[in-house]
Amino acid sequence: MHRISDEQRRIRLGRRHLLAPSVRADSPVAVADALVALHATDAATVFLSVCARLTDPSVQTVEQSLYEDVTLVRLLSMRRTLFAVSAELAPYVDASTARAIAVKERRTLLSHLAEDANGLDEAWLAEAEESVLAAIATRGSATGSQLSTDVPALKTKITVFPGKKYETVQGVATRVIRLLAADCRIRRDRPRGSWTSSQFRWTASDPWPRLSPTEARTELARRWLQSYGPATESDLKWWTGWSLADVRKALAAAGAEEIDLSEGTGYVTPGDTAPEEPLEPWAALLPALDPSAMAWADRRFHLTADHSAALFDRSGNVGPTVWWNGQIIGGWAQRADGEIVWRLLTDPGSEAAAAIAAEASRLSAWVAEARITPRFRTPLERELTA
Repeated sequence: MHRISDEQRRIRLGRRHLLAPSVRADSPVAVADALVALHATDAATVFLSVCARLTDPSVQTVEQSLYEDVTLVRLLSMRRTLFAVSAELAPYVDASTARAIAVKERRTLLSHLAEDANGLDEAWLAEAEESVLAAIATRGSATGSQLSTDVPALKTKITVFPGKKYETVQGVATRVIRLLAADCRIRRDRPRGSWTSSQFRWTASDPWPRLSPTEARTELARRWLQSYGPATESDLKWWTGWSLADVRKALAAAGAEEIDLSEGTGYVTPGDTAPEEPLEPWAALLPALDPSAMAWADRRFHLTADHSAALFDRSGNVGPTVWWNGQIIGGWAQRADGEIVWRLLTDPGSEAAAAIAAEASRLSAWVAEARITPRFRTPLERELTA
């Protein structure tokens, strides 16, 4: 069995995640394909993750891919989390993961409607959805509040978990819009405000071609291994949210090859075992929830365990991180006046310090007047902005 060291994994990370200057990309789609999927729960993360890997970082370039060319699309998918993926990969993500989530979301809402005293049912939901689609067709794009004005049914409130101690009253607008988005009948358009805003407008969309879930899982597993391998069954299970049985079937169908890691057995795509030449030294400032920090369940090859408490919140969400040659060595933040500040948890030497300062300057230049506050605040990020 071939062996791949932690050092080789870090070299692969820098090269395949487009983090070293010599391998940076010229388009957001190239970045998305290299990373398979970009976390999109926090709107700013997509821009920060992409621009950290572009030769010429630009907000306008990312916006063009998201809203004009629509070559980069957001999907509720892995682990019921919002991701941005290339339009070419989207049908595979939809069939392998998002379809099952959409079905579950609809079943849950129908259950809540049935339990509510208003007597709402599937027919009511279908009529509400068609009214929303008609309103969007009339406007071209619309915010949630505009849709609630146009469609009175969206102002309906229901009692969720009636009779239980956690009973609560909720509006249905967000849930109905979420269902339409999960079914790919609508998509997120330009936000209200700047690129950091998560208050999106909605516009019409067409469902993705229906693929075999088994074939789609195989293709997604293959692409993920190309970017993140060597990785373990547990890593892929964590990233996708699939069952262990589905993970094993997908790895087998993809022809995954077993390799020996420093701890345990990992997998790579067939033949992907040759060592790679070291890259030039590189530094990066990556945002909260960036895939390079979040894609593995076991991150010990690029993260010292003692640093986790400062860099992650209690739910396991990573904050903004500072990288040097494939290792997380600190965190960064943006203060209210726009200054980019950072703290190193490991002393990497003067060469690294200079490279990190250069990356901070590069980040500050393209972010310009925008202000970034991660949705999930972490201890070190809070300290740096205090």
